[in-house]
Amino acid sequence: MSDVIIDVREIPKPQRHPQIFGAFDGLAVGDAVILVNDHDPIPLHNQFAERHPGGFAWDYLVREPGDFRIRISKTLDAPAPRLLGNSADAVAGGEAGVAWKLDLDDRPLDANIITLAPGGGIGEHVGGEVDVLVHVLDGTGVVGTQTGPVPVSAGDLLWLPKHSRRSFRAGDGGLSYLTVHTHREPTLAITPR
Repeated sequence: MSDVIIDVREIPKPQRHPQIFGAFDGLAVGDAVILVNDHDPIPLHNQFAERHPGGFAWDYLVREPGDFRIRISKTLDAPAPRLLGNSADAVAGGEAGVAWKLDLDDRPLDANIITLAPGGGIGEHVGGEVDVLVHVLDGTGVVGTQTGPVPVSAGDLLWLPKHSRRSFRAGDGGLSYLTVHTHREPTLAITPR
């Protein structure tokens, strides 16, 4: 086993968590980061719980005022799958807009559940640099494309190639759909025509 010691008291605050997670991500299972700090880093523990649920152990070696040493060991070779929510619950609220979004750090995907009110829509725009998969969860509507309208209803899967023109119009009962695409920095923006 090989442990990495990081004394965060010597690291500027904005660089601390990225350096700790970078070291942790490079560990083998069973290895650890030994964190030296002047306080109990509870927010860091919460970030580990969110990013690596079930994939780390947090053991206090020293826990005294002004002196904390914590062994953060890697227990899994990859993040564990986890339940993020329920799409039926997300669309049940009936509010128009983003009903749910994938909100995890360092993710390779973006995903959102969009809900449109009856007759509501998103105007025509050109998609960005990523392909988008759309899964219609509830309701009916029409997706406008450069080759004409595509009627959609619950269960339909639609692929929107990058740079393609598209618009969305909900039917009389509204429309809810899940979008999935490669994560981009900064956040993907819709470009009006």
